[in-house]
Amino acid sequence: MKFSWQNYNSRGFYDELIAERGTPRAAGSAVAKHIRSLTMDEIRERQRAAELAVKTMGITFTVYSEGTNIDRAWPYDIIPRTISGSDWDKVEAGLVQRLTALNLFIDDVYNEQRILRDGVVPRELIVESGNFRAACVGMRPKHGVWAHICGSDLIRDRDGTFYVLEDNLRVPSGVSYMLENRKVTKRVFPELFASDSMRPIGEYATHLFAMLASLSPRQGQRPVVVVLTPGIYNSAYFEHSYLAQQMGAELVEGSDLFVGADDCVYMRTIAGPARVDVIYRRIDDLYLDPEVFNPESTLGVPGLMRAWLRGNVALANAPGAGVADDKAVYTYVPAMIRYYLDQQAILPNVETLRCADKEPCAYVLQHLDKLVVKPVNESGGYGMLMGPSASAEERHDFARRLRANPRNYVAQPLISLSTCPTVCGDDIEPRHLDLRPFVLQGAQHYVTPGGLTRVALKKGSFVVNSSQGGGSKDTWIVDCP
Repeated sequence: MKFSWQNYNSRGFYDELIAERGTPRAAGSAVAKHIRSLTMDEIRERQRAAELAVKTMGITFTVYSEGTNIDRAWPYDIIPRTISGSDWDKVEAGLVQRLTALNLFIDDVYNEQRILRDGVVPRELIVESGNFRAACVGMRPKHGVWAHICGSDLIRDRDGTFYVLEDNLRVPSGVSYMLENRKVTKRVFPELFASDSMRPIGEYATHLFAMLASLSPRQGQRPVVVVLTPGIYNSAYFEHSYLAQQMGAELVEGSDLFVGADDCVYMRTIAGPARVDVIYRRIDDLYLDPEVFNPESTLGVPGLMRAWLRGNVALANAPGAGVADDKAVYTYVPAMIRYYLDQQAILPNVETLRCADKEPCAYVLQHLDKLVVKPVNESGGYGMLMGPSASAEERHDFARRLRANPRNYVAQPLISLSTCPTVCGDDIEPRHLDLRPFVLQGAQHYVTPGGLTRVALKKGSFVVNSSQGGGSKDTWIVDCP
């Protein structure tokens, strides 16, 4: 018996593929029709084939758990998420607007500080931020850009509106999984790729290299670009090695580089030292240079900040860019857009309460059972409270931590994340998801058509983070007739 969408029910949530019971959205009509042409046995067989492909291709993700690292196959669901091209054009414009304003903000913070002086953003919020780097004051990176690679997390509410949930400006990860998801989908559903209505994503590495090359301090010659990784035990090591391989760049660790007497960065090679022009660093600020930050760090390169401050090497993302990655600072992004660009934000923020402020903090403490509370500088879903599903004991313990350090927390209402059909055992069921598109900014902007869709594999769960057991899907931007 062929699969039928008639029994699929997203229970009032916005579904990315099926608009009403049994009726696909225009952008998802080809996918829905194809799934309908298969039996459930055939669908499960495709899912098993995809999981085997993930293992064969060596696509892995490392999860930190109780002091150990668990390397597991990348969790992937075969049914793609589809978004119409017209919807996406607005999202793309909103992401470019947002990153432009964020970079103007970071540059302002480390130089004139006009936005602080004018009281648009509280000065204490910035100077007390754990991501503000005093060593960066006075620096002017090329093109005035600090955050060259941004992964903003988007969600859709019940009415289908896209909202920005948070901005990731330090070392955003996940783009390699977006690219590999597309390759696996081509293996599983090759027949669906006959149409040219789907926007391609395969050129990301070319755009990434071009953006990095535009930062080179030495013009007129092919720049030497390297990817700096903490090493094989990092959760995103697969991505580090993947991107280096895709760009034709060297994958290096801190011990492979040194800073010479001329304050330039060199890479150790069998042919002798080779000067490095651009470093795509995947190491947090505090581990980059033991001369300036953590003196115990063995991951970075002594003197690297000195070379960067003198303009002899480019770092992407620039040190200090994380000052705009703070979830409390996120609440001011619409104000930044008005301040620097004299525009209204195209993409709205999710309503967010800053616990650093007395009244909102009191409200949060009284309504922990209705809110999602997050630490401002964590990622991967660590350290957050999902109030509606937490126990009374968990909320009590969390309230104690919040009172001890209210500056460290923000709270948001539980958003009704959109759903997408997902293969679950012997059936196809709705599962909640978000989306992380990737935006590049150097001499020019580039936005990936789509992004990494993360899926909460557990029924009813809103936690999509890969480190918390979430899965992923391919994301298609489809130009509808």
